[in-house]
Amino acid sequence: MGEKVTFPSNGSTAHGYLALPESGSGPGLIVIQEWWGLVDHIVDLTDRFAAAGFVALAPDLYGGKTTHDAQTAGMYLQELPVDQAARDLGGAVDYLLGRAEVTSSSVGAVGFCMGGGFVLLLAKNQGERVSAAVSCYPANTGMLGDLTGISAKVQLNLAGKDDFFPVEAGQELASTLSGSGTDVTTHIYAEDGHAFLNEENLLGTYDKDAAELLWKRMVDFLTTTVA
Repeated sequence: MGEKVTFPSNGSTAHGYLALPESGSGPGLIVIQEWWGLVDHIVDLTDRFAAAGFVALAPDLYGGKTTHDAQTAGMYLQELPVDQAARDLGGAVDYLLGRAEVTSSSVGAVGFCMGGGFVLLLAKNQGERVSAAVSCYPANTGMLGDLTGISAKVQLNLAGKDDFFPVEAGQELASTLSGSGTDVTTHIYAEDGHAFLNEENLLGTYDKDAAELLWKRMVDFLTTTVA
């Protein structure tokens, strides 16, 4: 359904995967990878979001590197400069809003695992250009700093048995966002572990029923919020 694309990023070039809806146009959506890289799971999700009506772009934050090994994935994440990722994500917003197929004046953004942290950083940095931010079982939230002033509506999806980001930390994050004036909706999947949406099941946590519920909640939220 989609294609590999390049787009400007702060004087350099970034890469990503772009998928269009069957209609050819729709609201813009940034899909932010897990720590594995731009793997088949993220490509599949990007295609699914396109099938749901979005012009969906998954930036490749690792520049082509992927892995299915947790130790290597952790190394890739540690080696990724936060400022570089932020520039590439900002470039992705510019790119989508500059495409004729994008019908919205802002974009939505959805992120998983490490992307669940970066989606909040993107909303923080881009202001009103990001109207909806969906964070799923986030990681690396320590980079976020002061979250005052996020204008995007936020949906937090937390795993109740998350070994990477305890649900209590997620609830504290929700409280911080709400206290800073952000409109936050929080869903807790009490019996599930980190990355329960990922059908590749690299952590042994995939849950079909919870994944279907999460998918419906994400699409409903983004459909009603991104404009």
